[in-house]
Amino acid sequence: MCEAHAFILKDGEEEMFLESVDLIELERGEVKLISIFGEQKTLKARLKLYDNTKRKIVFEPL
Repeated sequence: MCEAHAFILKDGEEEMFLESVDLIELERGEVKLISIFGEQKTLKARLKLYDNTKRKIVFEPL
């Protein structure tokens, strides 16, 4: 599987937010993430980094 894991920056450190992200949607100024397991999480953030080779998505909170 090639799903990426989502992280949020907190105090300069990357903290795991959601594993195995399958879908990212922008909704009403928020980012909605859905995993391959159907778990959904929403956050107010902007994309900081997407690195496909490391399977990593990093968000910076607003």
